[in-house]
Amino acid sequence: MAETLSFQSVLDHLLDSKKDIPQSHLQLYSDLDPKSLRLFMDVWSSVKQERKLLLLSELLKNLDTDNIVNYEDIGRALLTDADADVRAAAIGLLAESNDPRLASTLTSILLTDEVLAPRMEAAQLLGEFVLLAELDELDTDLKNKIEDALITVIRSEDNPALRKRALESLGYSSRDEMVNIIETAFQRADPGWIASALRAMGRSHDSRWNNDVVSKLLEEDPRIRFAAAEAAGELNIEAAAPIMLQMLEDEEEDDDVISAAIWSLSQIGGEDARIYIVNLIENTEDEDLIAFLEDALENLDFHEELDKFDLLSLDEDDLEDLDEVEELDDEEEDK
Repeated sequence: MAETLSFQSVLDHLLDSKKDIPQSHLQLYSDLDPKSLRLFMDVWSSVKQERKLLLLSELLKNLDTDNIVNYEDIGRALLTDADADVRAAAIGLLAESNDPRLASTLTSILLTDEVLAPRMEAAQLLGEFVLLAELDELDTDLKNKIEDALITVIRSEDNPALRKRALESLGYSSRDEMVNIIETAFQRADPGWIASALRAMGRSHDSRWNNDVVSKLLEEDPRIRFAAAEAAGELNIEAAAPIMLQMLEDEEEDDDVISAAIWSLSQIGGEDARIYIVNLIENTEDEDLIAFLEDALENLDFHEELDKFDLLSLDEDDLEDLDEVEELDDEEEDK
């Protein structure tokens, strides 16, 4: 019978820089109780820098592939680490958190951290809190604080990459200023700004941007085509589907653009999109590509079923409204 692995033995292993970090150890870093977290932090100061970053890299990769693990305890504990790369990775470990207290900390990092990497990660994760606020799951004062911070960064003379990241995260916001902010970025000559404006358009779920998105699907710069394809799917622009199918026929098209277009087609739906995806599955032997295409096909099925459900719901609501009107009419006739 195999001996149960203790967390202390995992930490002892972490201290030995000559050893790889086994996949089996990553599970034990998940959902740490207070005692285990204290043990972790006691050992952390003695871990060599490269070893620290290796562990965090492995935890981040595992977080992407394992739906059960949760490394929030470690992420929170390392937000104030002396090393900027550690702080940035720590924010990545908090990607699935919706704790309002975290939003305040991230806002502070965005505005005051002296190093770019943590600020970039904070800007990205704050987008999730803007979305929560739009869903009425965040206090209004905190919502305003987050949005004000992102707007401050966008309108500053700060690092352009950070300002673009802030714009993309603010895209979820319904604040009146957003229209002007997105339009200003969209009119810039810099393709990076245009791409970020397109991502913000997609996240806004505002159909006012449909024509702007479609107009950029065939731009020369692949960054713009990629962002436009993503936005077309987010905005469910049916007019974009034939153009993206045309893009997919171009043998010289960028791989990332192709992936974005396929996924967007799975969001928009339609028989042509289904035929194209099924045909690709039948004519490729690349296992990774097949897995992606099968996910896209499932996503297409999901969105089409969702559309049917929405239509049925609308019909039922309309019938209920009609019944109420008829009942009122009957009551008036009886008087």
